[in-house]
Amino acid sequence: MAIAEHIKKAQESGSWIRKMFEEGAALKKLYGADRVFDFSIGNPDIEPPPAFHEALVALATEDAPGSHGYMPNAGFPDVREAIARKVQREQKVPATSSHVVMSVGAAGGLNVVFKAILNPGDEVIVSRPYFVEYGSYIANHGGKMVLVPSTTDFDLDVEAIRQALTEKTAAVLINSPHNPTGRVYPESTIRSLAAVLEAHGKSCGRWPYLVADEPYRDIVYGAIEVPPILSAYRESIVVTSYSKSLSLPGERIGYIAVNPAMAQVEEVVGAFAYATRVLGFVNAPALMQRVVARLTESRVDVGIYARRRDAFTAVLEKAHIPYVPPEGAFYLFCQVPPRTKETLPDGAAAELPLDVQFVQHLKQYRILAVPGSGFGAPGYIRLAYCVDESIIRRSEEAFLVAMKEW
Repeated sequence: MAIAEHIKKAQESGSWIRKMFEEGAALKKLYGADRVFDFSIGNPDIEPPPAFHEALVALATEDAPGSHGYMPNAGFPDVREAIARKVQREQKVPATSSHVVMSVGAAGGLNVVFKAILNPGDEVIVSRPYFVEYGSYIANHGGKMVLVPSTTDFDLDVEAIRQALTEKTAAVLINSPHNPTGRVYPESTIRSLAAVLEAHGKSCGRWPYLVADEPYRDIVYGAIEVPPILSAYRESIVVTSYSKSLSLPGERIGYIAVNPAMAQVEEVVGAFAYATRVLGFVNAPALMQRVVARLTESRVDVGIYARRRDAFTAVLEKAHIPYVPPEGAFYLFCQVPPRTKETLPDGAAAELPLDVQFVQHLKQYRILAVPGSGFGAPGYIRLAYCVDESIIRRSEEAFLVAMKEW
């Protein structure tokens, strides 16, 4: 029996992030991990903060009755209440536990949201560049991803979004701090977008949801602040996780929060709880729910990422590779430099986009990057700096030699 055709096509196209991660693993086996410069995947290497281990040990030995059993699909009520207090501080809205649904990471949360709000053929507007899995999450539930350009400095192009709005628009999906660019959308942009969505709703009677994917909210640099989404627009939803802020990607724990002023808010939150069940998640992991409820003020040491960013930008500047200065997250989005030498086998160069050529070229020097084509932005590459600073510094010579030959 053959597999589903759409799955077969998806496997063939695949995710460039995973492809390069797997190639990196093969190179490490061949040359040793210390001789491979793998910047392919956003897998945090910083250990969770001490408060996490303390909470985990305390709860694992507590052995309270029912602590590992089923609970309401939306999560433990006391956990949702603790998260609601966090949402109040960050989003500037009077959220309560009834406005929070615990999720299996941000990816699980986005699938729950789209399961709940999309009818077949509904559209979700996404700005390029974008996290590649968004297309799959939307398609999983019968939706269509509509791509629009961003501005030249990778801010949201609010006018492009306005022009893409139709009566089929169910949602606009944004991501800030942004993967892959590290951009943090300013409050003025969010307010402008909210005004456009409000005007569209009044004109056609359907107010699109503004869905914000925020797993990097706590990883920002200097005086940069991530503006609240829920207080900016009535029909807004925030989806986030603790994968980055607490370095817990494998624990699959996050949450969905909605604006309390949302129309039919009880029905929407109920639909999220129902979707959590029927998608097979049933509920977010019980132990991790209870752990993160104790860590609403905790996060990893962002200073470590800031030092890595600075070390990496110094390397890129020496190698003459242009980059977008990241305001948050832990990625450098770099423009592919002009090519002056033929470095690929005959015929290969003509068949590959320039960013893919550059990634393949860097791989010859054991540097692993992801082509911008994988994010809908050909002509760029993404480098993840959630790796030990020593790897970044050791990569300098490899970058310099690679650029000399490029």
